Amino acid sequence: MIISVEISKYPLADEYIPAIKSFIDRMNAVEGLSIVTNTMSTQVFGDHDLVMNTLRDEMKLSWETFGKSIFVCKFIGANLDPATNPHG
Repeated sequence: MIISVEISKYPLADEYIPAIKSFIDRMNAVEGLSIVTNTMSTQVFGDHDLVMNTLRDEMKLSWETFGKSIFVCKFIGANLDPATNPHG
């Protein structure tokens, strides 16, 4: 099952850009995920298990590396990836 997730990360630190960039870069490095980033959020598309396991691991690593941050996520059990499904 392909799912779509929209994530916004809010590091609770003055130097927030490295924490956000690191998370996005690591997500982009995962084979099998499609990532779309804009100024307000990152969208992740892929197989349910791959997406969920990657989010679990990357959120944990992010907290361990950069400290406190808030992740706001929206999930839908459908493929909304504009690269493969341009009309939604």
